[in-house]
Amino acid sequence: MKTDIRTNAEAAACYELFREFYEAYAGERARLDRCERIYRGDHWYDVPVTDPNEPRPVTPVIHSAIENVRADLEDYVPEAVITADSTEYAELAETLTRVIRENHLNCSYDEEYRKLTHDLLVCGWCVQEAGYDPEALSGMGAAYLRHVDVSTVLFDPLSYDMQEGRAVFKFTRRTREWFREHYPNEADGLSDDAPYLDTAGDGVLTPRIDRSIMMIECWQREFDAKANKYRVHMRLLAGGRILEDSRRGYPEGIYRHGKYPFVVTCLFPRKGSCLGYGFVDMYETAQRYSDKLDQTVMKNALLSSHNKLLVTAASGFDADDLRDWSKDVHMGDNLNGVTWFATAPLPAYMINYIADMRDGIKEESGANEWSRGMTNYGVTSGTAIAALQEKSSKRARMAAKSLHSAFRRAVEQELELEREFALGLRCIKTFIDRADPEGAARAEGKAREMMNDESAPISVRVTVKVQRESGFSAIAHNDTVFRLVETGMITPDVGLELIVFEGKEQAKSLMEKMREQE
Repeated sequence: MKTDIRTNAEAAACYELFREFYEAYAGERARLDRCERIYRGDHWYDVPVTDPNEPRPVTPVIHSAIENVRADLEDYVPEAVITADSTEYAELAETLTRVIRENHLNCSYDEEYRKLTHDLLVCGWCVQEAGYDPEALSGMGAAYLRHVDVSTVLFDPLSYDMQEGRAVFKFTRRTREWFREHYPNEADGLSDDAPYLDTAGDGVLTPRIDRSIMMIECWQREFDAKANKYRVHMRLLAGGRILEDSRRGYPEGIYRHGKYPFVVTCLFPRKGSCLGYGFVDMYETAQRYSDKLDQTVMKNALLSSHNKLLVTAASGFDADDLRDWSKDVHMGDNLNGVTWFATAPLPAYMINYIADMRDGIKEESGANEWSRGMTNYGVTSGTAIAALQEKSSKRARMAAKSLHSAFRRAVEQELELEREFALGLRCIKTFIDRADPEGAARAEGKAREMMNDESAPISVRVTVKVQRESGFSAIAHNDTVFRLVETGMITPDVGLELIVFEGKEQAKSLMEKMREQE
């Protein structure tokens, strides 16, 4: 890459904006670090040590509550279903559903989903990125969704809506050897990036690993007044230089949809910010007080287990002699000068108060008896237990709704990327896999029409269903479908599409074969 004054100025401007964002996130970084520490049980980290021998007990109530809600969220893994706005696009919508499903299998979205739920519950917000990999599927190319670590992304601190921000930064550290492998022509010209980054004395930005350099993705959008739309570009920065600039290869924007390829999900939203709060923020104080009370109880137990002997000088007894328990006889003048001093026990209500405090954290966070499958209240009916468990998982369902809403927006971007780069080829491949060349030709025609006409909206919509329904919700859903079929409001074929059960696709294919034989 030829380096000129303009390129240096653009790199300096990007670094300046990065420093502004990074310094504004100082409080957020400290909060994220605290949330992770309390989640893993390190509650005493920032409490000064007054006595090196004092106990520092930890009961991981918050950790247990978060993991219980995460376990509930495993039953709400989202799956995209594409439906058509008109009948002429129905076949294409079914094909797109298969394409998106293949994308998510290819990028292992179930693993990405688990990372997203951790960030959402512990940190309060999570980020997923919708991108395009031209090397995927043996060079055919495919869109993907992936998790982005919340500690490696920065949004505009002045904007409530992430999509309205001035820029989005994603950063990580790489060794010089890595840059020599991936950017051999630029690696030798990369300088130490400390002068560009470490203005506030933040130890995170200074090179903690020998020969490491911060690599920054700078996503910025600009408004095209003539076309009346936004265009998003990406610059890759390292060592004070621009390694890549999407303006060179994609002057109309790196992606045609003109949006930042990131979707943020918040658990408990904050006013005036696109970020959120998590369970640790809500219950941290109660957890700390619970551990402090545990410390008091343990101190009292230690003191009570080791009674003290008070000996006055007028008693005539030698303290070292009394300390020797092997002797049967001790010589002294006055027993009134020898007194046992016992530590008074704590009141019983304090123990009950600690238990009530922990139960309160579990109940309010949603990790109560029913959500954990416990039946301490004497209920033995399987249906009743399933119903109570369904009602007790309100927290998990609320979090799942937020995740599903963000998933739908991410899939809409994913569809736009497929439409822009490889929709025709993906449609052909899908129908070839199904041994339907005629369907491939029809779907390819619709796909080519959508790809060539940039202004034409996609005549399909994205809905989200749960991959693995809980037993109670599946029974209720199927019962509703059965009633609709019985009353004649929908046909049996439509009912088969709506019903939820294992082996549904196999049943549909068998029915189609039977109809062909008839």
